[in-house]
Amino acid sequence: VGSGSAVSLSRQVQGTGGSSAVSKCSAAARGYIHDRFLRLLAGRRRRRAPLIHRGYYIRARAVDHCVQDFLLKTQSLPRTQILSLGAGFDSLYFRLKDMGLLHHTVVYEVDFPNVACQKATLIKGMKELSALVGDTGEKGLGAITFSGGDYKLLGADLSELSELERILEEAGLNNEIPTLFIAEVVLTYMENPRSDALIQWAAEHFPQACFLLYEQVHPEDAFGRVMQQHFRQLNTALHSLAQYPDCEAQQRRFLGKGWTECSVMDMNEFFTCCIPEDEQQRVQTLEPFDEYEEWHLKCSHYFVLAASKGMEPPWTPLLPSVTVPRCAGPVGVAGSVPAAVCARLSGIPGLRRYGHHSVLIKPNVILTTGGFGEEDGQHCRMRNFHVLRKQAGYWEAVCVTQNIPDKRWGERLYHTVSCLSDTLALVVGGRTSPSSAGLGMLWLKFPTTCNASGPDDVAVELVSLQPAAEAALLRWRHSTTEMTFKGEQYLFVYGGRSALEPVLGDWIFLHTPELSYTVIAVEGPVPESRHSHSACSWKGGVLIAGGLGAAEQPLGSVFFLREVDHGFRWEMIETHPPLVPRYSHTAHVHEGKLLLVGGVWFHASSVPGVTVIDLMTGLCLDYVINVEHLEWPLMLHNHSSIFLPNEKELLVIGGGGNCFSFGTHLNPEPVLMSLSSILVSH
Repeated sequence: VGSGSAVSLSRQVQGTGGSSAVSKCSAAARGYIHDRFLRLLAGRRRRRAPLIHRGYYIRARAVDHCVQDFLLKTQSLPRTQILSLGAGFDSLYFRLKDMGLLHHTVVYEVDFPNVACQKATLIKGMKELSALVGDTGEKGLGAITFSGGDYKLLGADLSELSELERILEEAGLNNEIPTLFIAEVVLTYMENPRSDALIQWAAEHFPQACFLLYEQVHPEDAFGRVMQQHFRQLNTALHSLAQYPDCEAQQRRFLGKGWTECSVMDMNEFFTCCIPEDEQQRVQTLEPFDEYEEWHLKCSHYFVLAASKGMEPPWTPLLPSVTVPRCAGPVGVAGSVPAAVCARLSGIPGLRRYGHHSVLIKPNVILTTGGFGEEDGQHCRMRNFHVLRKQAGYWEAVCVTQNIPDKRWGERLYHTVSCLSDTLALVVGGRTSPSSAGLGMLWLKFPTTCNASGPDDVAVELVSLQPAAEAALLRWRHSTTEMTFKGEQYLFVYGGRSALEPVLGDWIFLHTPELSYTVIAVEGPVPESRHSHSACSWKGGVLIAGGLGAAEQPLGSVFFLREVDHGFRWEMIETHPPLVPRYSHTAHVHEGKLLLVGGVWFHASSVPGVTVIDLMTGLCLDYVINVEHLEWPLMLHNHSSIFLPNEKELLVIGGGGNCFSFGTHLNPEPVLMSLSSILVSH
């Protein structure tokens, strides 16, 4: 790299530090982290989204967890030191000092010289900060931009190891005492040989040391590709990922560079195992939140690693009261399903959306409503209805006009649509923003003259029910399933969430078509409350699978609501091997097999493809989706899917979401998956 481009690259990397300080400051302002020093160091203020707040909260907790553990385990020793690499405008020193935790510890911070100078100027200019350090009033000497009794701020390029070593020695770093190294999203910006050399240098020169690393992982799945693309566009490529793509590779890296112990976990595991339950609940209720998929995907793409040598590792996971099984090893894969772009549907506006609902309103006619997506180049809640029809073997888009009495009723996410006849469908629930109440029901009426070409206009009417039933149906991320009882048709509305309840476990029977609210006796083990599950009609009853449970943990249970003489009974379907817990998937039943499509799970080594459960034997087989013919990342959550039994094909419409701070990804076009090879009748 020529020196000019090296300078511009260092400037881009520094930009990530500034942006991170602003995000941490916003998270502190909303009560996620308790840190009064962030606002003094962040400079500009900007309010970030709840998803960003959670992301920076978990990062801060992981670092604090290890730092405080290190200080606790070394508190009886006369002297220790912390070396924060690429510290940026971090407030760690000031927090620890304020809490009285630095009686015998010196904190060294290193960053690019101009960042260190800016921070030194900030500290000197603010009484609240300089008083804590005890400003010696000395001018910064050479690379030491600020020096206090237990705090040294140094300007150096981490990739120039011999120069870094010289500066640290000059500042008084002592390699004979226990040392904690912290690298919070910093080594990945360096070329691998240089970051490897730094990791090895730390192990070789410090007989008693711990190393804390927080970084990205899993570059090759859809979320990982969007994440990489974001950093490439910022001109700050993530170098570690190609060589160290997963937690195990990072662990091998440290053990191979001289560290004797090394434990690593992704942030889903950290949140579940290292954060007490009451604290989890506190964070989950700080702001209205409905981006679970993106939160869990973000957490599966970051990890925290703690390595040590010559001393106990800084790691004490709290044993959760509910043990979450760590998914060891990859999911067993029974085969693969080919995915291809649906011919003639590329570039059609209106299908780039998520949180929508698609339904077959008659053979070969699919209606898609609601969701969040792209309209006229803008991201917004989608008002337009969209119809696909199949003619001469090809799907094509049909323009639809809709007559909506109040536009708010059209802009909904996470609703359901159930077809009651060729001319009538019912919309249940959905929301606009997660802080507002759920939305009421709508009738969608298609013209009777409507032929196979699909409706060219849809009348929309509000539905009025008894007030009690209406209030109970204000929910989203629920399911609505057609079923029969004593030969009569019903809709079964189950689960979901509301503005007041983060997860619901109740159900409602609606007799169709007049929608009378009916009480029917139900016995058996009641499924745990859930939303974002799947529900299918089967044998007159309902199959419920997966979902997100009360503690924002994915569920792996499958229940069948079976008709009995006097009502219904819940029965649990045992699967073997056990179904990997997941949510935000879609589901279909075909010839006694339950098909689960996509979704989100905590099993970071792969993404959910298509799972086939034999409802007679409980055999559960996972198939990966072969995406080699797609030119873009396929995100299979918040999508909709239509199963075409004659062709044994699955048409996936939309899907995607807001990928943390990396931008919104919308699957650009519908995808066809051929299931004929996995649905062979035995």
